[in-house]
Amino acid sequence: MQPGQFDMQALLQQAQNMQQQMAEAQQQLAETEITGNAGNGLVTATVTGGGELVNLAIDPKIVDPEDVDTLQDLVIAAIKDANTKAQQLVEQKLGPLAQGGLGGLLG
Repeated sequence: MQPGQFDMQALLQQAQNMQQQMAEAQQQLAETEITGNAGNGLVTATVTGGGELVNLAIDPKIVDPEDVDTLQDLVIAAIKDANTKAQQLVEQKLGPLAQGGLGGLLG
């Protein structure tokens, strides 16, 4: 290979390695459960790294038939909290892979 040329085989191998790392990280995230809460833990929501809601727990002492609006707000807040934490985990796990792109492969 002459100076100034890049090795296409090496480039393809690096791309394959990055793709494999990304797939492994995505699989780990899909299996990871993240819990968010609201109302000082009175409502908890658990989501996967993929954003799927897999559990919702409501402490019975927060259930007030006269104040359903507060319960609804707490449920929404707990789910939002869990999803925010899941997104942070995704960025933490995939960030270096997603941000690397081809920039690191060519130079």
